Amino acid sequence: MKNSLLVLGTKNFNNSLNEIKEYLDFSLFFFNNDTLFNDKISSINALLVQNEICDDPGNISFLNSINKPILLIEKNGFPNKCNYSDKIILPLTFSDLNTKILAAITAEKFNKNSSLRIKEYTIDKNEKKLKKKNLSIYITEREIQLIELLFNEKKSVSKNNLLKKIWKYSDNADTHTVETHIYRLRKKILNKFNDENFIVNSKPGYSI
Repeated sequence: MKNSLLVLGTKNFNNSLNEIKEYLDFSLFFFNNDTLFNDKISSINALLVQNEICDDPGNISFLNSINKPILLIEKNGFPNKCNYSDKIILPLTFSDLNTKILAAITAEKFNKNSSLRIKEYTIDKNEKKLKKKNLSIYITEREIQLIELLFNEKKSVSKNNLLKKIWKYSDNADTHTVETHIYRLRKKILNKFNDENFIVNSKPGYSI
């Protein structure tokens, strides 16, 4: 499936880009009203923004409200006016344009897959850290899996389900693996963040 771009530019810019779309490795959608935005934004991978439209403060406010990578496209020497993830300088070849846009989208996907926001905490999977403001602790790969599962379930998860989904044990396995891992993780969180309620233990099981 092709990546999709939402294009914000002047009428002439949009027309020029539309004329070369057959040479591009992504689908184009041109922003022109709120209906298009509401229908398409969830499936858009990035925004391609012509620098000239940033003269309008309303456009800048709109761009700041979108949680998508923004690729600013401009002519060489034109002053930057918008915040952006990456910049594309014209002129350039179709191949270079495709490469630039794909690289930005790939980087954004990698960053999203490498971190997870839970309450006021962030899990950095690359560094194997649980962070809160300027504090952090190291967590193991298994602890990351445990936190992710509890967070994604949105409800209490029983000991047997944790054994099955993370440690691949059978339902009747007689082990204290879950209790041991959660005890150690809760102790690390308490010692560093003074938080006793990151993982909650109830009759149905464990939850975040």
